[in-house]
Amino acid sequence: MATAQSDLSIKRQKPRTGERLIVQALFVCAVLSIAVTVGIIAVLLLDTVTFFRESSIVSFFTGTRWAPSSGGGGVYGVLPLLNGTLLIVLGALLVGLPLGLATAIYLSEYSSSRVRNVLKPTLEILAGIPTVVVGFFALNFVTPTLLRAVFGNDRVFVFNAAAGSVAVGLMVVPIIASISEDAMRSVPSSLREAAYGLGSTKRQVSLRVVVPAALSGIAASVILAMSRAVGETMAVAIAAGNTPKMTFDYFTSIQTLTAAIAQIVGGEAAAGTVRYNALFAIGSTLFVLTLAMNLLSARVVKRFRQVYQ
Repeated sequence: MATAQSDLSIKRQKPRTGERLIVQALFVCAVLSIAVTVGIIAVLLLDTVTFFRESSIVSFFTGTRWAPSSGGGGVYGVLPLLNGTLLIVLGALLVGLPLGLATAIYLSEYSSSRVRNVLKPTLEILAGIPTVVVGFFALNFVTPTLLRAVFGNDRVFVFNAAAGSVAVGLMVVPIIASISEDAMRSVPSSLREAAYGLGSTKRQVSLRVVVPAALSGIAASVILAMSRAVGETMAVAIAAGNTPKMTFDYFTSIQTLTAAIAQIVGGEAAAGTVRYNALFAIGSTLFVLTLAMNLLSARVVKRFRQVYQ
């Protein structure tokens, strides 16, 4: 009996050949992912440093004019691009946050399981619609049919930040709704039952019990949606235009960081020129913004996370 147990323990201690291969394959994938990330960061940094050798880093982050030249000159102030990106992010949140949060509350608290099984996959299909299609929808429907009908043709430009904000706002709805709904459904039923026992209504339970209890997940979804809005390119370029300017007018054309990258690449910038290296300076700025938002998301989740037994 003892011999049989010892043989069994030996067999358990020695992993099978297939298991060793799987572990090694997973290790290679992990190392490869890290190597690719390090490579991307290294390429960005090297060309960004090259750009700042030819252009002042102070004028880049404080300049209010962005006018790249196909030759060796040009003015490279990133503030107009940051201004346009900020307009799109704030406008997208104004559109996507109410829709996404209301959808999450309905799916979590009001809908039946049958309705939820239909609506949630349908909602997630929205995330798979090509961004070019959403951009053309904003350009050909939102601007002429909605914005100009309300604010007038003279007030609203053909390309405008409001249409870009609507386009990106629709694209972040699935992110906010899906993550927030998962966070709300993870709230224990005992909290809801206790609130109902005190005489609370369905609306009070949803807004005053479930939403605060799922605040960390909701906040994380909002920050991830902001990261998605910062990184959006084609929908913004099509709907909002490519006019870098310092403005707070949502009905005029603007340009974002990603749209500037697309415009420079579309102009076939020659490798080694200041305009070419400016691509990587913008990319590094974009990388730092999204990294900061993801770190903020992790911090918010850690700070407000509720662990229920």
